Amino acid sequence: MSELQIVIYCLIISVILPFVAKVPLAHAMRQVGSGNIRGYDNEEPRSQQKKLSGFGARCLAAHENSFEAIIIFAPSVLLAIATDNLSRDITLLSCGFIAARCCYLFFYWVNWDKLRSLSWGIGMGCCIAIMLRCL
Repeated sequence: MSELQIVIYCLIISVILPFVAKVPLAHAMRQVGSGNIRGYDNEEPRSQQKKLSGFGARCLAAHENSFEAIIIFAPSVLLAIATDNLSRDITLLSCGFIAARCCYLFFYWVNWDKLRSLSWGIGMGCCIAIMLRCL
């Protein structure tokens, strides 16, 4: 598999991760219910999400942050592709970002805040390193 293919797979995975993060969020919403609605409130899911606490609130934050992470990762890998700077290092950094983000989700769900922050920092560091390698 070429470096370009691996980086593209990483980009695809980064776009899928927010939807993976939605699974435990939907479960938490289903457990809590909202007002007169039992279970997942598909009519007003955002109102229901605002009422979550504990595990549910962490799931929501992890879900939302997964979208935010794409805003940093996608431009960094697209910059590497556009400037023809794909290398083994950039491929490894892309894979590192994905691994860090998977850990981030898990650490958020189980409430391991320090490891969560560390994995967030590693993921962002990977993105910054990708961009700097394009200079």
